[in-house]
Order: sequence, then C-alpha cells, then structure tokens
Amino acid sequence: MKGMSTPENDAVDAIVREWSTVRSDLDATPLEIFSRVKRIAKQLDQMRRRAFAQAGLEPSEFDVLSALRRSGEPFALTPKQLLATNLVSSGTMTNRIDRLVRRGLVTRRNDPADGRSILVRMTPHGIALVDEAIDLLLADEERLLADLPSEDVAALSRGLRTLAIHMGATDSEF
Repeated sequence: MKGMSTPENDAVDAIVREWSTVRSDLDATPLEIFSRVKRIAKQLDQMRRRAFAQAGLEPSEFDVLSALRRSGEPFALTPKQLLATNLVSSGTMTNRIDRLVRRGLVTRRNDPADGRSILVRMTPHGIALVDEAIDLLLADEERLLADLPSEDVAALSRGLRTLAIHMGATDSEF
C-alpha cells in the first residue's frame, strides 16, 4: 500500500482463528470474504448516509433522483421504470415520488407518448442536490481507495463483479 501501513490481522482473522480452534474440520474461507464484505458494507452505508445528508437528501431520495439523473435529458422516467431500478414495491415508490414532489425535487406530469402513464421529471433543484450528493460520495470513496495500488483496486473491482454476478446480485442501486 502506498504510504499507509496495514495491520497484520483484523477482527475477521480473529474470528476465523477462533473457529479453526474449535472446529478444525471447517474451511472458513467464506467467512474471510463475506464477514469482511458485511463489515465494509456497514461502514459504506454510514458514509453514504452522511454524504447524502450533507447534500440534504435521504438515501431513498437519492436512489430515485440518481435513477432520473442517469437517464439523461430530459431526466424523466415512468414510475414503472423507477421501480425497475429501485427494487421496491409500487406503494413505496409512490410514497417516495410524493415526498420528492412535496420537496420540489421532481414533478409528475402526464406522459405525452402514453396518455395512460405519467412521467416523473427532475427539477433543477433536484438535479443540483443529486449532483452535490454524488460529488460528495465519490470524493469520500476516492479517499478510501487513494492509498491502494491501482492494480489492487482493479483486481478488487473484477473480483467483486464476478462474485455479484455469480450471486445474482446485479440489481441497480444507483
């Protein structure tokens, strides 16, 4: 690692060592991976919540706004399209959209291409908030990776992608 010393062991090493002591018949390799992933995920969740809060958003609001922002001009999607990217129930999505409308971050209009459907469109204020949130988030995440050699970052990315695909965890968070 560039300029950062790493401890010889972490808490997961201790857990694996303890299991190996009491159950030498176990291969604890999955614990070495998934226990670390779980611990990292908890820390990342807290970091993301802080970044989103700093921008004035809740994580659920960020999820909807980021889907709209990534869709490109005119930053509008149907509720059905939003459901596909957010993986929540239709009732939950309706509540999220209602909240964003009340906050002036999105508007809800009839879809000119399909009179039976509506479009949820970001307002300039919504664009500004989601852009601020993603800038804050990526700055924090870049700091976490800054001391790692680029080849380690690339290998980690490839390995996690392979694991996610193998597990069927290919849903879109944002």
